[in-house]
Amino acid sequence: MAFDRLFEPLRVAALAAGRLRTAVAYPLCPVSLRAAAQAGAAGYIEPVLVGPAGRLAALMEQEGLRAGSMEVVDAPDDELLAARAAAALARDGAVSMLMKGSLHTDHFMSAVVTRESGLRTGRRISHAFVMAVAAYPKLLILTDAAVNIAPSLQEKADIAQNAIDLARALGVERPKVAVLCATESVNPAMPATLDAAALSKMADRQQIRGGDIDGPLAFDNAISREAADQKGIVSRVAGDADILLVPDIEAGNMLYKELTWLAGAGAAGLVLGTRVPVLLTSRSDSMDARVNSCAVAALYARALGG
Repeated sequence: MAFDRLFEPLRVAALAAGRLRTAVAYPLCPVSLRAAAQAGAAGYIEPVLVGPAGRLAALMEQEGLRAGSMEVVDAPDDELLAARAAAALARDGAVSMLMKGSLHTDHFMSAVVTRESGLRTGRRISHAFVMAVAAYPKLLILTDAAVNIAPSLQEKADIAQNAIDLARALGVERPKVAVLCATESVNPAMPATLDAAALSKMADRQQIRGGDIDGPLAFDNAISREAADQKGIVSRVAGDADILLVPDIEAGNMLYKELTWLAGAGAAGLVLGTRVPVLLTSRSDSMDARVNSCAVAALYARALGG
């Protein structure tokens, strides 16, 4: 499948870089525990399971995992407290990455984003999906479809910078960011187009660094050179985007699910703008998606100095 081919160089690079200690918060369902074990056995991470030791030991035995095969940090049998314990390991430098286990996303993220966690930076926290779509010749980064609901212009600038930094960590020398809207024309009645134009100029003035940004761009002329040519768009980005920056979470979530369920796209996802990469996996994620997320996060952690 397309995502196997496109993700393979990242997997190879992550394996070559070596395993990174990763705190897995509250992995108390078979899927999340097996994902941590498989990513560890494959050489992408060194899992550190954070949760009630007794329950974790019982689940490991149930799943046929050898006792002692993964480090366990005993934490209260409480989702939020376990998430805070995992975040503290990252804050103190004991691990280089965080991974969500079987707990609710709200509990996990609240432990990450609180000021007391010590994981925040001066930049807005955002989420990125790295996607492999059969009809596109390279990986696409879609942001933000999971964290920021209706980002402001400055928040979009941070989201763009986070995604550019991720793309560079994955080997894209100068990422191309398409700021998506319903049209490629600036229209004062459509605020997203004004933000897109401002982001393009901010990149020109080096307020956003390391990539080329153009917008507003409609989806077709962001990913198709033919569509861009038909509209007469002259752009370094149009038709060759590495990053799709959406106007809000609704557009991003729908686009992600359309690409996944209709186009059969493969995806890896992680939270950016924190001091360490945060893997925000879902219980519905395939094992391939979880392992790909580990590989992407490991490369990003190396770029951050992990």
